[in-house]
Formats: sequence, C-alpha cells, structure tokens
Amino acid sequence: MRSASIGLSLLLLAGTAQADINVECDVDSDYDFAITDKSVIFTRSTGTPKAIVMRQGRMFVDDRWVTLSAADSKRIADYEREARAVMPLARQVGLDAADIAFTTLAEVAAGFGGDPARTRSKLDKARTQLDRELARAVSPTHYNSEAMGESIGNAVKDVLPTLIGDIVSGALGAAFSGDEERLKRMENMDKDIEARIKPRADALEVRARALCRKMEALDGIDNTLEYRLADGRTLDLLELKPPEKRRDRD
Repeated sequence: MRSASIGLSLLLLAGTAQADINVECDVDSDYDFAITDKSVIFTRSTGTPKAIVMRQGRMFVDDRWVTLSAADSKRIADYEREARAVMPLARQVGLDAADIAFTTLAEVAAGFGGDPARTRSKLDKARTQLDRELARAVSPTHYNSEAMGESIGNAVKDVLPTLIGDIVSGALGAAFSGDEERLKRMENMDKDIEARIKPRADALEVRARALCRKMEALDGIDNTLEYRLADGRTLDLLELKPPEKRRDRD
C-alpha cells in the first residue's frame, strides 16, 4: 500500500447508469506491503526507516532487530495476524470492483450497442489485460491499492470510446429505423443496469466496510506501540484520515 487510499468510493459509469459505493474510510501508508510465510514486510524508497519486518512478535527496523517490551511484542504479533487477515479481503474487493465495472459495460454493449459482438470482443481483451495487472497489484501476499485503482480506471477508460461510439451508432440506427423497442430500452437503461448490478454492488460495499474495519484495527495497533525510533518518532505505518480531512484534501 504505497500512498494507498483505502477509502473506497466506486463510481461506475455506463451511459447514464451509475452505481455508487461509498464507504467512509480512508487509510494511507507510505510503505509497500508484502507478506511471506514468516514475515510481514513494509518497504519504501525514501524516508526512514526504509524497511520494517515483523516476525512472530519481533521487529526488524532497517539494519537490526529492535528491543520490544512484552506489551509491544504482543502488539506486533497481533498486527501480523490482522495483516494476514486483510490480504484475502483486499484482494476480493479489487476483483469485485473490476467485475462490477465490466459487467456494467458488457450489459450496455449487449443491450444498446450497434455492434455488440465487436464491443464485447474489445471488452474481453481489456478484461484479460486487467486481470493480469490485478494479479500483480493484488495477490494473497501483496497489496497495492493505488495500482489496483489505476488498473481498473485505465481499463474502463480504454474501452469507453468504443462503447460510447457503439451506443451512439445503435441509438441512431434505432431512431432511423423506428425501432421503438430498442429506444424504450435505452430510455430505461439506468434502471435496468442498476437492477442487474445492485446485488453485486451491495456485496462489494459489505466487503469494503469489513476491509475498512480491519485497516482501522491495524491503525489502532500501530498507534498504541510504545516503540520509538532513534529520533523519538513513532513508526506511523498507517494513517487513518477522518472524513473531514479527506474532504479538505480533495
């Protein structure tokens, strides 16, 4: 999670139909995050410390294992356990978001486009590429929400021109041919697509809220650590931003 916003606000736009998933949660980190069989690892290219390793209640900071109090050793063990629990949930949130986005686009292409087969083919290619990128950004052992969001956004952006052109072509064809049935479907596009994706969007929101609670729990453990760096600073692995600060930042 490098400068990673876990504040999940998903806007899926297809034609004039949209599904909004808003979860009041925003957690940032300056570190990349990875997990191995034995360790939870934080790394960054700038700033100090650059590397932090947690392993079975012990902690390595940059170049040495540090001395922890008994209470901190327990906190580090708790952090490791909670961090491992976050990974599969974060991965599922990313996959669900991508699935909703492409389901929405596919429904539009199938129902309202002038050449749905061609558009579906382009969507399939874009989804295959997205799946490869998501596999790098989100896995059982690695999570980068910034890369995840960029991958989904870029994939949708890449196919929108084709999709919009296909819809316009379909609309013009329906208008000139007097295809009242298709014109009526286009008028009801918002409601039709919303009805199709709402169950998935609701499930995603539940998972997103669960992910936020887990990230907040990690931030809570982070904030209670007694350990201090040589200059007296706290580790500050995560930073939970309340809604009012997020609005000021935006």
